[in-house]
Amino acid sequence: MNVLIDADELATALASDQPPVLLDVRWQLGGPPGHESYLEGHIPGAVYVDLDTELARHGEPTDGRHPLPELADLQAAARRWGISEGDTVVAYDAVGNTSAARAWWLLRWAGVADVRLLDGALGSWTSAGHPLATDDVVPAPGTVTLTPGNLPVLPFDQVEAYEGLLLDARAAERYRGEVEPVDPKAGHIPGAVSAPTADNLGADGRFLPAEELRVRFASLGVEADAPVTAYCGSGVTAAHQIAALAIAGYDAALYPGSWSQWSNHDLPVATG
Repeated sequence: MNVLIDADELATALASDQPPVLLDVRWQLGGPPGHESYLEGHIPGAVYVDLDTELARHGEPTDGRHPLPELADLQAAARRWGISEGDTVVAYDAVGNTSAARAWWLLRWAGVADVRLLDGALGSWTSAGHPLATDDVVPAPGTVTLTPGNLPVLPFDQVEAYEGLLLDARAAERYRGEVEPVDPKAGHIPGAVSAPTADNLGADGRFLPAEELRVRFASLGVEADAPVTAYCGSGVTAAHQIAALAIAGYDAALYPGSWSQWSNHDLPVATG
């Protein structure tokens, strides 16, 4: 699975006769929405993607904060972004791809074969001297047809009895239960291992090399051909964990409801 593209490779691809569809997925927990930042400067040709409304659906608290969107809604959004059959898609944000990975995972899950993350996110593009644009891109509609189930998912009703490795992608202090800024309970799913998403990246905001990621995940208990699932607060940064695992050569499932769903049910909680 090719997960990444670097800034110079992207610039070359954008100048070709078959440029990729480029998605700007700027978002941060608690806001503000990323559209204003997008209008202040984005990679030329990039379409703004709203994570809260296009990469998730509204649900009850017991569904988690970012339930997966309905397939028909995701397909309609993907067509609005200009995606057609056979297109390459590149997603990026300004925070190390921790939000763009949600678009990467959803489109891969829905059968888009070639979806990449811009390694180093927007910062790598500007550091390489490439230009920004300030227009609001509205592409010609695409024609893609999405099919679900191309990446594995761990459903809520199977989490408690799950016998594989659960990786908690949140910050370590949230895993330990020392702080909880948004969800009703502090702590983690019993048996889960702390694996903060930030540790997938180097100081330059790029993913660590594959070999370093393999060492990292092996130290957390990841083994070849053994089941592993990632979760986070609401299924966003866990997608980044799955991307890092893919770079390292491991397949992993997503628990979409994540801690925001688990903590809204009467279920055991571990701390420390």
